[in-house]
Amino acid sequence: MPVTVLLVDDEPLVRAGLRAVLEAQPDIEVVGEAADGAAVIPLVRQLRPDVVAMDVRMPLLDGIEATRAVLRTVSDPPKILVVTTFENDEYVYEALRAGADGFLLKRARPAEIVHAVRLVAEGESLLFPASVRQLAAEYGDTSGNPAARAAMERAALTEREAEVLRLMARGLSNAEIAARLTVGTETVKSHVSAVLAKLGARDRTQAVIAAYESGFVAPG
Repeated sequence: MPVTVLLVDDEPLVRAGLRAVLEAQPDIEVVGEAADGAAVIPLVRQLRPDVVAMDVRMPLLDGIEATRAVLRTVSDPPKILVVTTFENDEYVYEALRAGADGFLLKRARPAEIVHAVRLVAEGESLLFPASVRQLAAEYGDTSGNPAARAAMERAALTEREAEVLRLMARGLSNAEIAARLTVGTETVKSHVSAVLAKLGARDRTQAVIAAYESGFVAPG
């Protein structure tokens, strides 16, 4: 089955460009478009896309609030890939904190766009880990704010789970973590699932944000 994508951007040319790039791939299908975040929830419920590629800045409802709305109201929500003009943007970090699974630059090359959609859909690696780390260092409360630190303490990660989280924050995929720890990929998947469950994180991006915000992992 192809990865299905919903495009959300107030610029028709951006949507057309993304559609052309993605639909050139045999394993990706664009199932719909919207010009504002306010239209996302009914389209997600109707089309059930695997990935929503969503502009972070839109006139009625921006990508941050649209992300929150989707995750709050849609059962089994899609992966959300924020599309942005500027990489080092506080809006991008806020979107990640709100629950977005990654971000993509509008000036990205076609191969990078396709890679981002596939990687976010698979959910087994962190998209642009160095950029996420830089955003956390600049805009996050990475000194270990009390709420995030308390949540990390309540999670009570085992030594191996903590090690896996640190490797996730460095951007290693499940296969790369397995090679590093000399264990099977299925074992790593079990550890990742346990980390997500204990942290109450829906995916590895949210787990890594929690690790930075709690001071468990330093973004520098």
